[in-house]
Amino acid sequence: MSVSSVSTTLAWSPLDSAGPALVWIIVTTFIFAECGLIIGLFLPGDSLLFAAGVVLANHDRPIDAWALAGVSTLVAILGNEFGYFVGAKTGTKMLAREGGKVLNQQNLQRAKDFLDKYGFWAIVAARWLPWVRTLAPAIAGAAGMDRKRYTWATITGALTWSPILILLGYYAAGLLNRYPWLQTVAVIGFVAFFVVGTSYGVYRYRQEMRRPMHEESDVKNGPS
Repeated sequence: MSVSSVSTTLAWSPLDSAGPALVWIIVTTFIFAECGLIIGLFLPGDSLLFAAGVVLANHDRPIDAWALAGVSTLVAILGNEFGYFVGAKTGTKMLAREGGKVLNQQNLQRAKDFLDKYGFWAIVAARWLPWVRTLAPAIAGAAGMDRKRYTWATITGALTWSPILILLGYYAAGLLNRYPWLQTVAVIGFVAFFVVGTSYGVYRYRQEMRRPMHEESDVKNGPS
């Protein structure tokens, strides 16, 4: 087998046949879930955004990368608005479970304290804190945080989160163009991490949701 044949074989990516459309579907679905639904606590959001950029670079689709960065920002904002709405309507009782490893009273209290202390900037910073990212919207809604202030905070946070990770993944992958085999290894590695991480996350979510709700987990006071 010639050197060129080896390079061609190694440059193949298992996502080449899936296409950017699949990347769009997965990213937008997961980002909304991570920002607005309890299951988002267990999903690999940051690595998914970076991996999406890497995969789009493998397809040489700069327009798709920039467009997805914009759309994912909008989806992240909508996800947070949905989380706020749910929190305002139902409180935070479903967010803590008796004996939960992740969905527990301690994590809920830590997120409450974080929002109480930093308010607006807590919502912005929460984008980069995986478990706080999912809990913060519901807590803010349940606590009655000013809606306009919350919306501006979640917009600011979204603009400084998903576009950075997607475009960082895209242009970082572009630096590997001289080494197709290394780019392929990176793509396969991210895909493997995504599949394993998501499967484990769904398993953990099911385990947590089987536990009874914590009776004293609702928010009484919160950020303004």
